[in-house]
Amino acid sequence: MVIRETTNYLVCVIYERTQMASFHFFLLVLVATARVLGADAELSTNFYSCSCPKLLPIVNNGVAKAIQKEARIGASLLRLHFHDCFVNGCDASILLDDTSNFIGEQTAAANNRSARGFNVIDGIKANLEKQCPGVVSCADVLALAARDSVVQLGGPSWEVGLGRRDSTTASRGTANNTIPGPFLSLSGLITNFANQGLSVTDLVALSGAHTIGLAQCKNFRAHIYNDSNIDASYAKFLKSKCPRSGNDNLNEPLDRQTPIHFDNLYFKNLMDKKVLLHSDQQLFNGGSTDNLVKKYATDRAAFFKDFAKGMVKLSNIKPLTGSKGQIRINCGKVN
Repeated sequence: MVIRETTNYLVCVIYERTQMASFHFFLLVLVATARVLGADAELSTNFYSCSCPKLLPIVNNGVAKAIQKEARIGASLLRLHFHDCFVNGCDASILLDDTSNFIGEQTAAANNRSARGFNVIDGIKANLEKQCPGVVSCADVLALAARDSVVQLGGPSWEVGLGRRDSTTASRGTANNTIPGPFLSLSGLITNFANQGLSVTDLVALSGAHTIGLAQCKNFRAHIYNDSNIDASYAKFLKSKCPRSGNDNLNEPLDRQTPIHFDNLYFKNLMDKKVLLHSDQQLFNGGSTDNLVKKYATDRAAFFKDFAKGMVKLSNIKPLTGSKGQIRINCGKVN
């Protein structure tokens, strides 16, 4: 047996495999595995198999009920995980409210009055605390909720490694500097993703998340008024909703056809020059990513496969493991 996981999972597996062995042998193994408690460890899909066996259905049920109530929330939960991971790793720092010691990430430019789904995560976490108190991290809940949201809306699934711990601080300044904005050029996007260890393929595939959800007028105004690489009729329609000033928080679908269904129409819209954001259209603008856009526009299976791979890489950005961080009881504040 290859031992890679941390103590919770190791104890579970070893117990199951040594029930017929001597009790003394089991105690010896427990002592040995306990030594990894404070060490860094890889994430594992089975991390909570003993300590919180009902984790997956609790998260999935919470996400399903939220999407049934408001389909848009699926995109919001996916976005929460994305924005969390781009700021010092996937550590649930985006969920922390401001304190006297730090200004958190919720009022950063990319999140202020647009990040949503906090109540859904809080509800799921509350149910987990009833089932297995102090065991499951908020960061792991975010990672699972993002996956389950995509699946609920018709998209691909992927294996979510678990065992993250939660940060004890957050930074609005870091969020402002690291979360990719809607005004970036292609080279800016490539550099931004590369800084997180994500490739150009990851960039294009993960941008396909914009096949669901909405964007605010203030984030697409420059594209419809200043850019030439946008369909004229589409720009005219958007200008009727989003004037040169005012209506900043008015929302329009990122995918004008199926904003609550996860598909590959986003890439077809890129080719038709009918997307909301400047940064999105940069992916199909005569540059190095044009061929990937064409591929995903015609091959949904290829997009789903690369999106799932990209989400696994995204979800593994600098997680806190072992003795680092903590398991927050309330996702909005440090214990």
